[in-house]
Amino acid sequence: MRAGWYFAIIFATMSADSIKTIAVLGAGTMGNGIAHVFARSGYRVLLRDVDKKFLDRAIDTIAKNLDREVAKNKITADDKSWALARIQLVTDTAALASADFVVEAVPEHLELKIRLLQEIDAVVGPGVILASNTSSISITQLAAATSRPGRFIGMHFMNPVPMMALVEVIRGAATTDETFATTMALCEKLGKTAVAVNDSPGFVSNRVLMPLINEAAFAVMEGVAKPEAVDTVMKLGMNHPMGPLQLADFIGLDVCVEILDVLLRGFGDPKYRACPLLRKYVAAGWLGRKSGRGFYIYS
Repeated sequence: MRAGWYFAIIFATMSADSIKTIAVLGAGTMGNGIAHVFARSGYRVLLRDVDKKFLDRAIDTIAKNLDREVAKNKITADDKSWALARIQLVTDTAALASADFVVEAVPEHLELKIRLLQEIDAVVGPGVILASNTSSISITQLAAATSRPGRFIGMHFMNPVPMMALVEVIRGAATTDETFATTMALCEKLGKTAVAVNDSPGFVSNRVLMPLINEAAFAVMEGVAKPEAVDTVMKLGMNHPMGPLQLADFIGLDVCVEILDVLLRGFGDPKYRACPLLRKYVAAGWLGRKSGRGFYIYS
């Protein structure tokens, strides 16, 4: 009885207001952006990756992005210094034991995510919520691999995280109302707009976006139009701020293919089959902005 009473107290008191320390797993594009917004909002951040070189690169990126905010008078120079001081770089999972909330932001590979989530699940307290920034993988499946499926949720930030207001908050089959409410409130504290979504392949954002990108790639492959023409039609004709192929390069063509594969497996519908031109570019190492070449060439 005593143990049950103790855990009930933990679960009852873990609210958005009681969260002070955030663990972010993965220091890549999404991870460093997530660490940035939490630190800027006053949270202590434990940013974890497997190698110090990735962490050093991440903190340099965060500092540069904070400098841009200072230049635009969005924050002060002191705000930047305090935000950087709140970020602790770690390579050891055990160093995350003091976290009150965890956001996983490693690449879109199911086995990698499950392995890392199981490691952190064994380290943090039983009342801690685990959130995944996955853009397409089943939250229900990830949650089932942990000991706390009720305290597991999707928290899909948009890229670039410091600039984009939207967060898709995805409930898995077992996600409790308390976990959902806490995560929604946490998004609000970050100044984000949280949108509730139920677990489904690609959620809303990528279920709608990826077929658009895929069809644009088919239009290029079939010789209907050049990439510049496709993007211009969508920007000027449909009032999109960025053309679908330019956006694909920004996301990463490899990521687009991975998400399309998740949609294809999840729905079994051939309309989600990745365009052969996308696969060809990925095979060539033309991944978009991050590799210097995709549908466009970047200096």
